Amino acid sequence: MAGLVPAIHVLLLGTKDVDARDRPGHDGVSGDKMTTLLPNGFLTIGASDLEYRMIGPSPEQAPTIVMLHEGLGSAGLWGDFPEKLQAATGAGVFAYSRAGYGASTPARLPRPLDYMHTEALDVLPKLLDAIGFRRGLLLGHSDGASIAAIYAGSRQDHRVEGIALIAPHFIVEDISVASIAEIKTTYETTNLKEKLSRWHKDADNTFYGWNDAWLDPKFRDWDISEYLAYIRVPVAIVQGEQDQYGTLRQVEIAQEECYCPVDVVLIADAGHSPHREAAGETLAAIADFAAAVLRADGALAA
Repeated sequence: MAGLVPAIHVLLLGTKDVDARDRPGHDGVSGDKMTTLLPNGFLTIGASDLEYRMIGPSPEQAPTIVMLHEGLGSAGLWGDFPEKLQAATGAGVFAYSRAGYGASTPARLPRPLDYMHTEALDVLPKLLDAIGFRRGLLLGHSDGASIAAIYAGSRQDHRVEGIALIAPHFIVEDISVASIAEIKTTYETTNLKEKLSRWHKDADNTFYGWNDAWLDPKFRDWDISEYLAYIRVPVAIVQGEQDQYGTLRQVEIAQEECYCPVDVVLIADAGHSPHREAAGETLAAIADFAAAVLRADGALAA
């Protein structure tokens, strides 16, 4: 995107005492299961067949970055960002479409308002085991970032060595609701449905599954900030300063609540999708974070 200014890096170098925050039941999970992953395919998780893309080395050969898409995203809608991320890091990159997205099994509607909790606490653990995940990072965008944060804050899975969050949501803001209401009008009055149908086999299922949940009045109470205090791995946040779905309050919450290092990259001229609007800056930020975290644990060669 033309006219971008350099990203602003805000590093919190200190760590807080975390011993008093440890909770029982957060045991590590082993990743011994071996799975042969084709470059493209489907995994059956519960009652759903989930499409996926696997770029680069498999989980038994190298660290893996697992990508969690946004509320209207899919494995395909990441574009070529997974390939660029793989080339920049040397890690394997695994992207998948949650139920209701892409070519995956449609979701049952209406979605429950705790659907992101279900994805983080039920689906994601099974998926990581199914792909033979051994070590690496979670990388989430928007809803996917929230799912990654819930997962990392709900258990001490020692395979997950860091989480990278693009435009995360920890609470519901007025700007979020206003923009989501606006896009509903756009979906119903323009060719947005046609555009989404290129990426989702059931665009209505995808759109209304997400949109109706966020516009439900009870969803205003949705708040996952409590999970942040229990995250035990480094966190990176990439946030566009022009994000139409959230303010810098989301970043502040992470800085206030996390007892772990938080690396924040603010991109001045980017909105809610900096990996598309400022791909170079976003790729550099995530690749640098991945290199630092994985090399610190000896998972990648220096």
